[in-house]
Amino acid sequence: MSNYSIRVKKIGKLYHIGQSVVRYRTLRETLAERFKSPAKLLKRKDKDDTIWALRNISFDVKQGQVLGVIGANGAGKSTLLKILSRVTEPTEGMAEISGRVGSLLEVGTGFHPELTGRENIFLNGAILGMKKTEIEKKFDDIVAFAEVEKFIDTPVKRYSSGMYLRLAFAVAAHLEPEILVVDEVLAVGDAEFQRKCLGKMSDVAREGRTVLFVSHNMSAILRLTEETLVIDQGHLLLRAQTPKAVDFYLSRGLMQEGQHYWQKDEIPKSAAPFQPIGIRVINRKGEVVETMRSTEPIFIEIEYALKKQVKGLRVGVYLTSTRGEFIFTSFDTDNSHVYEKFSIRQAGQYVSQCKIPANFFNGGRFVVGMNASSYKIKRYFQDERALIFTVDASGAPGMQWPEKRLGPIRPSLDWKIMEVNQ
Repeated sequence: MSNYSIRVKKIGKLYHIGQSVVRYRTLRETLAERFKSPAKLLKRKDKDDTIWALRNISFDVKQGQVLGVIGANGAGKSTLLKILSRVTEPTEGMAEISGRVGSLLEVGTGFHPELTGRENIFLNGAILGMKKTEIEKKFDDIVAFAEVEKFIDTPVKRYSSGMYLRLAFAVAAHLEPEILVVDEVLAVGDAEFQRKCLGKMSDVAREGRTVLFVSHNMSAILRLTEETLVIDQGHLLLRAQTPKAVDFYLSRGLMQEGQHYWQKDEIPKSAAPFQPIGIRVINRKGEVVETMRSTEPIFIEIEYALKKQVKGLRVGVYLTSTRGEFIFTSFDTDNSHVYEKFSIRQAGQYVSQCKIPANFFNGGRFVVGMNASSYKIKRYFQDERALIFTVDASGAPGMQWPEKRLGPIRPSLDWKIMEVNQ
């Protein structure tokens, strides 16, 4: 019996882009298509562009190993997991999978919207090859973990995205697959749910099952995984012990620095009518910068357009360390007076600017994520690692002491020294 759960040999995935939308045609149109000149058919085919989402990827995963996968957006991470989960087939190469695979690739994957939560649990178990008695033993644990007891007999099409996600993860983790594949979908949940899921994945790993974990959260990658793959533009750049892989990923600058302008292919259709344009870090002179001194204020600007009126919109930033530890979250309508003034934003182009005061940061590198949403109504757009900037702590409070100050912030606080007369 092999000691490997997964063996990937020279996997490649080719996609065709720019193809016309396929529609149903009449018999007459089909026959006419057949009799077109070969030259015309070849000419139309040449218009189709292709892109290799993955190319020449090879690696092995031992049974019981927890392997991380990191890389920038569009690097090919999700495509790799879809191949390993048998959602799509590779264009070239092969992958050998030994054992049942439980996948959580995106919200609702593997669920039938018309079926109830209960029915979907049993359906997913059957797909994994489990007997009804095995699923029944796990049923109560799944429902308790997902916290959907009241809605377990409701069709999942009526679930919120959070309920969908909780149940999907509970099913994937509890039905005892030998291999658990988890994509960045955990970012959809709230902080408490993410901690719960990470704890469950730790339990799964301790039970000796194989885990493949894709995340932009370096803290989670460092906590959960032993080794990590670094993928960029469809190629495997490095496989190494996780601390070394994370440092390699960060030091190569595989994230945007100073400013970032979103391309059309980075913006999903679901973002409409919100259209992100760019995000940048600027100094007090209005200049785009990658490095700022901690003794100076830092300004973050988000530029965007609205194609039509939006009610209750809030645009904000998530600030984290390069290893994924949250520092703060702030939105442009946190001030109640501003919220009332911009409760309805008309169509047009906007810039939301955030000022971070001087003497706030410690020295280091920081990641800015961006979010545009209407609270509990809709998330229009989110980019968790939009850009990165560096803070130089020269001249910061307490620099007369040679020791390194711990933590991401270094605030200048008001202190008083009072002599007490005896």
